[in-house]
Amino acid sequence: MARELDLGIRLRFVRESAGLSQRQLAKKAGITNSTISLIEANRTNPSIGALKRVLDAIPIGIAEFFSVGIEEDDSIFFSAEELLEIGKGSISYRQVGKSMANSMLQMLSECYQPGADTGCIPLSHEGEEAGVVLSGRLEVTVNGERRVLRAGDAYRFDSHKPHRFRCVGNEPACVISACTPPSF
Repeated sequence: MARELDLGIRLRFVRESAGLSQRQLAKKAGITNSTISLIEANRTNPSIGALKRVLDAIPIGIAEFFSVGIEEDDSIFFSAEELLEIGKGSISYRQVGKSMANSMLQMLSECYQPGADTGCIPLSHEGEEAGVVLSGRLEVTVNGERRVLRAGDAYRFDSHKPHRFRCVGNEPACVISACTPPSF
């Protein structure tokens, strides 16, 4: 089992470090104060798109957010138990390595439960990303172009283009992905 990252503690830490109250952050992010409270209490798990909107209001990038307070890691090999879980709920993102602070590449083992998606609002960020579907069916939408990928199929695109991922079908979609620079 992968180690889990405490999203709520991490969000509270970066919010307080930025000198923001829950109310101030909620207003800047365009969401309710109770949503920030629920995230910090680990009682709800935001989609990656929703988390990005909250972090943009601080402001802090997703890669920096997931690297805050994590010691440097110069390990070369990682057992399955050492992959860092940076997503909870219907999408699991298991990161190879602890800190992305000084990395140019981020590698993830992703698993989308049936119906899971990255959110209604497409993601867009600096860099490039690519992935290979290992099992299941993953709908990938990039810049309005949509395709359902199956085991063995792959994608690669400029991350500035609005993009979204969604598991279609009755089985989880598992993907190995990489992005540069790290965006989580």
